[in-house]
Amino acid sequence: MNNTGYTPEEPIAAIATALVPSAIGIVRASGKNCIELASKIFSRPKALKEAKGNTLVYGWIIDSAKPEGKNKIDEVMAGVYRTPKSFTGEDMVEVFCHGGVSVVTSIYKLFLANGFRKAERGEYTFRAYINGKTDLTKAEAVKEIIDSKTDISRSRAAGRLSGNLFELIDSIKKSVVDVLGSIEVEIEYPEDEENIADCFDSAPLAEVKNKLKQLESSWKSEKLYQDGARVVLCGKTNAGKSSLFNTLLKEERAIVSNIEGTTRDWIESYADFGGIPVRLFDTAGLRKTDDVIEARGVELTKDLSEEADVILYLVDSVRGIKAEDLEYMNEQKNVPCVLVMNKCEENLNAEIPEKGPWTKAVRISAKLGTGIDELVAAVKEIVLGGKGQESDHAGLGSERQKKSVQEALERVSHALEISSTGEYGLDAVVQDLEDALDSLGEVTGDVTPDDVLGNIFSRFCVGK
Repeated sequence: MNNTGYTPEEPIAAIATALVPSAIGIVRASGKNCIELASKIFSRPKALKEAKGNTLVYGWIIDSAKPEGKNKIDEVMAGVYRTPKSFTGEDMVEVFCHGGVSVVTSIYKLFLANGFRKAERGEYTFRAYINGKTDLTKAEAVKEIIDSKTDISRSRAAGRLSGNLFELIDSIKKSVVDVLGSIEVEIEYPEDEENIADCFDSAPLAEVKNKLKQLESSWKSEKLYQDGARVVLCGKTNAGKSSLFNTLLKEERAIVSNIEGTTRDWIESYADFGGIPVRLFDTAGLRKTDDVIEARGVELTKDLSEEADVILYLVDSVRGIKAEDLEYMNEQKNVPCVLVMNKCEENLNAEIPEKGPWTKAVRISAKLGTGIDELVAAVKEIVLGGKGQESDHAGLGSERQKKSVQEALERVSHALEISSTGEYGLDAVVQDLEDALDSLGEVTGDVTPDDVLGNIFSRFCVGK
């Protein structure tokens, strides 16, 4: 970890809950002798020091610097966890106090004044990693769960936290090790095969290659579930963009009226599109105007469209598709457009041309909420690359993991290539497979440079 203040086993403390008024606040401590140190600020020191692991002890946090009778800070429950059965693998104490900001910070300051230092970002999870309580895929999944924006993104991160990615990587590594074992037998006890391809069965290695290719390709959709997509609502004035914006958010965020030019600037919010987090933008209506502010809003709409992953182009089905609508959609050559025929409660037979400058077309009523499921499904299919449904298999959770899997795939592919051509000897195949094992080891943390560890854990919050 790139952290000059970090020392393994050193007693550390941090506030583990949001520092806002709440029912409960938690101050977390970990490290060597942390239970004994915490007993100095606890009203029942002997009970705390003698408590068994995974138990709660009732008492008060006290400030011994204050006179007796005025030294009580808060009535608390102290959770005691003993090595190795704790999150970090070290002795730990968690103080569950009332969630007032003053209470939580006062208790935290008492910890710091009695032998603890401030925990660094991600230091608790880092200690769990170095003490063998977790691997890097599970550690990174902790951060993913904290940052997740939809139930599905949380669920996919929870899968990695429960070990599905680790288990997949581990099974691939075992397959590579088995192949290595069969090759080394040939090196030790060579026979007179005419070429290297006869020396070992390459079928298991080909299967490893396929698994690695599938795992590498998972990153695109996994990244989508983590980071989300940018979806921009466009269309002429009074097409119903703000109404659709509110309907998709299930709340009144945008002002809706029959007056043209009501929306002059863009507003944005996160929405859940079938489990995919979406940054949804409501924009100014597209029209020529002498109003300087509204004209600037129209320009911003065009700028946002260029940066979108999907454009939802709304058309008032009563007015129908005009030349200006087609012209605007034709200009968006690099961004897929969904033609959204709105206000179909007024024109249920609104026709959509079979061909046009759009990727998909749907009929909706933002007012009644009809057709919204079809619209969400259309957007989801586009951003998932036409798959429509997300995979249930274990997927990669970070760019770092993807890079390591790519490197392993390259080495395995090269090993298969040279084994089939016979251009190099068995030693070259062995070297490729050992390199592949090193790359896979970097995914789980068996082999990981210190600077990579520092980058991973520095992105965590202090209490984790």
